[in-house]
Amino acid sequence: MNYLAHLTLAQPSVPSKVGNVLGDFMRGAVVSELSEPLRRGLDNHRLVDRFTDQHPWVMAQRRGFSARRRRFAGVALDVLFDHFLWQHWATFYGHDRDAAIIRHYQHLQAGLPLMHLPMRERVERLIEHDLLNQYGELERVGQALDVIAGRIRFANDFAGIIQEIEPRYQALEAGFLAFYPELQAVVREAALE
Repeated sequence: MNYLAHLTLAQPSVPSKVGNVLGDFMRGAVVSELSEPLRRGLDNHRLVDRFTDQHPWVMAQRRGFSARRRRFAGVALDVLFDHFLWQHWATFYGHDRDAAIIRHYQHLQAGLPLMHLPMRERVERLIEHDLLNQYGELERVGQALDVIAGRIRFANDFAGIIQEIEPRYQALEAGFLAFYPELQAVVREAALE
């Protein structure tokens, strides 16, 4: 799962939102110095990632990518899952998506002082460029994945991975619609926050 899902599966508080995003910014973070609410948010993030990464359907989808791109399939699926969540918001939630995203940004903005510098800089860009709404179109998903590919510090074949997603789009979408309620239930039942 990517930012939109992690924020949406968090509690409606600043420490929860920050903790649930922190899992993507562990370099430079000192877990022992985190407040209890931030640690619980981080634990929730890790639960979401663990459940997603170990889910049989997700594992099968990763194997469906070409050998040269399979290493990055999890990243591609995380971003694509945010696209599907954005597209099918009303299927899973009874409240307005646009209002929820505005609240996510407000919580993140208020939580900037709780973040270490690399995380704060990335979150500021996320807010400034309204990245939670950028994944609404598949073309933007492809652009985002190519940007991620460019940030990888070693030679890779990740760029252009959207070409492997497009022919499988409908099957991936149908699978996500079945998978996401399972993830919601796991988070609800674990009640880590």
